[in-house]
Formats: sequence, C-alpha cells, structure tokens
Amino acid sequence: MSDSKGKVALVTGGNRGIGRGIAEALVRDGATVAITARDAGAAAKAASEIGAARGYACDVRRADSVAALFAALDRDLGGLDVLVNNAGIGIFRPVAEMSLDEWHAVIETNLNGVFYCTREALPRMKRRGGGYVFNVSSLAGKHAFPNGGAYSASKFAVNGFSEALFQEVRHDGIRVSYLMPGSVATDFGRGVGEKQDWALTPADIGEMVVDLLHTSPRALHSRVEMRPAKPPRRG
Repeated sequence: MSDSKGKVALVTGGNRGIGRGIAEALVRDGATVAITARDAGAAAKAASEIGAARGYACDVRRADSVAALFAALDRDLGGLDVLVNNAGIGIFRPVAEMSLDEWHAVIETNLNGVFYCTREALPRMKRRGGGYVFNVSSLAGKHAFPNGGAYSASKFAVNGFSEALFQEVRHDGIRVSYLMPGSVATDFGRGVGEKQDWALTPADIGEMVVDLLHTSPRALHSRVEMRPAKPPRRG
C-alpha cells in the first residue's frame, strides 16, 4: 500500500493527544477513519469533530471488548487496512510505591492492548492482501527514567513485540512500524506546562504516519525515533 486514500484505518485512543493528531492526518489524507475511546460519548464527540467515520467505545485491556470492536468494524466499514495502536496510559511513581492495580493498568493498556488489537487485525489484513500496523511507543522504551518503571517496561516490550511482528508478517504484505516520540505537547505525562513551546506536537506524529504510508512498498521503516529539534539547552 502506498497511501491511505480509500483505506480503512483504526486509531485506538484517537479522541485526544497523539491519537487525535494521527486520526486528523489520516482523515486529511483520504482514509476512512475509526477511532476509539474508553467512553462512548468521548469517542462519538471526537469522531464528529475530526470528521472520522466512526467513534467506538473500547477498553483495549479486555480481549472481548477488542473482539467486539473489530466485529463492528467489519459490519460498519467492511474491514481494516491500517491499525494504529496508540491507546496508552502513564502512571509515574517509584516501584516501591506502585500498587498492583496501577502496574496492571499500565501493562494491560500499553502492551496487552497492542497484542489484542494486532491479533484481531492481522487476519483481516491478510484477507485484503496487506496492510500497515503502527505501534506508538516512546523514547522511554529505549531510555528508562526514575519513577517510570511500569511505563518504560511497557514500551520496551512494545518495541520487542514490534520487532518480532514485522519479521512474521512482512511476506504477507503487512508492514509494521513502531514510533518512538520524545517530548510531545499533550496532557500526557510529566512537565506538560514546560514543554508547550518547543516539544513535538500530535500533528507532527500524524504527519509521520502519513509519510510512512506514502513510502514505497519496497521499503520498511521499522523503527522511527522522533525528537524535538530544539529542546531547551542544558547547563
């Protein structure tokens, strides 16, 4: 596939932040876009604002919720060509202070959700002759930091999952890229108010997804690191 025109794309967690930036870019590029949120009202509202075809409620931590989502995609949009595994959360505290519920929430959302959605997407893409899977990771999946044990663990795992996945499906016409953005100006994570002027924006991530879709099918950019061009100087 060389672009998103006429393609059906799903962006999990597409109602805000990076996911919304990606969904907006795909809509502008001609894709039929579906987004998800945990809350049905939030999904529907964002879909209307973005111009997406559908907004669905889905809890990516639950395999049954993901299966119901993909059944709805088959019914409403006829299948899937592009999957953007974006839904994620961050809980940042020392390991010794992290509750079991907090640990499971991060791992189940950021890692299990990627697996559940990808497992549903792959047979659909194979039936259509190919597709593209984007996994939104983070530079925290390469550079761990204090109080980020659960978050970094989830993103290190997403990177490894993606590396194995692209080798499994490359001969099925399915490309896999994992995106590793650094500081992004959203309400996610730490130091939000300090990074609005210099950080990456959700639109930057969306443009990268579209650029990758337009790349020649002969080429695969499996790992994409993105950083602000001019972060604050240190020292």
